[in-house]
Amino acid sequence: MDGTPHIVSDVMTRTVVALGRRATFKEIVKTMQQWKVSAMPVVEGGTRVVGIVSEADLLPKEEFRDGDPDRYTQLRRLSDLVKAGAVTAEELMTAPAVTVPAHASLARAARTMALHKVKRLPVVGDDDVLVGIVSRSDLLTVFLRDDEDIAEEVRREVVAELFPAAAEPIRVEVRDGVVRLTGRVPDTTLVPVVTRLARAVEGVVDVECALMGPPRRPALEPDLPDPPDREHAVPPGPAGSGSGPVGSGARP
Repeated sequence: MDGTPHIVSDVMTRTVVALGRRATFKEIVKTMQQWKVSAMPVVEGGTRVVGIVSEADLLPKEEFRDGDPDRYTQLRRLSDLVKAGAVTAEELMTAPAVTVPAHASLARAARTMALHKVKRLPVVGDDDVLVGIVSRSDLLTVFLRDDEDIAEEVRREVVAELFPAAAEPIRVEVRDGVVRLTGRVPDTTLVPVVTRLARAVEGVVDVECALMGPPRRPALEPDLPDPPDREHAVPPGPAGSGSGPVGSGARP
């Protein structure tokens, strides 16, 4: 799949604005405004990620600025109250930071974002060294992939691998990222597999599978005879009873 993103490093932003542990509250706000970002990693030694500061970490200072919270709020929002009194990145940051390796798949990055309810992730290399940042919008660029490019990969990597000796060609059509598979396959037990593998191809929005099994061969697979008409059939009588159909020769 030439030119198509496979891993996080293919779609991440490589220019990252980071903070030191001692960055002040006002410096953090200014930097966020200047770079139009809502979160920034905090690094140690200039490169190693140790935490992340987001707008959510800064808001408690404004929320609790004009009054003391009641006892219930103090117990329920203790961590936010601590941040309301924080003045440096080290005091404000969420640590350890939720990060993703540069070599991770896009699916793994998406799952990490969903699990931790975050909009972006610092991307790290060896020893947690910061190498970039990836956002939700970065992950969605995979769906900009050309339909014909998707169709070609499905034909090459899925259909040709599962059905190398198909008697009839299997048709693969893609429109707006939706893959449609039609034709006949020699083994219908593989239909769920081909559907799952096609859906896993990057850029695929959905899969419509209309694959059928091989046509019947009447000479080798004749139709079975119709079952007897049970409603008018005469059940056999018990052995030795002499019962049978009328006219069987039984004496009156």
